[in-house]
Amino acid sequence: MQKTDPILITIKESEKNELSGLADVLLSALGITGVLVLGSLLLGTLMAGLMFWIRWRSSARSDTSE
Repeated sequence: MQKTDPILITIKESEKNELSGLADVLLSALGITGVLVLGSLLLGTLMAGLMFWIRWRSSARSDTSE
């Protein structure tokens, strides 16, 4: 008969507390929000520039045809 030693497993808990987990969630949410805000500002600026350019071209054409 073979003698078997018991298998011991130790589980170490992380040293983070609840506040650090909440801070990580808030920082990632603010990061996502920041990316969305910057993207919308960039897209709005591009669209406004495109609209002014189209209006300028159409008014320039109507001025030369008169």
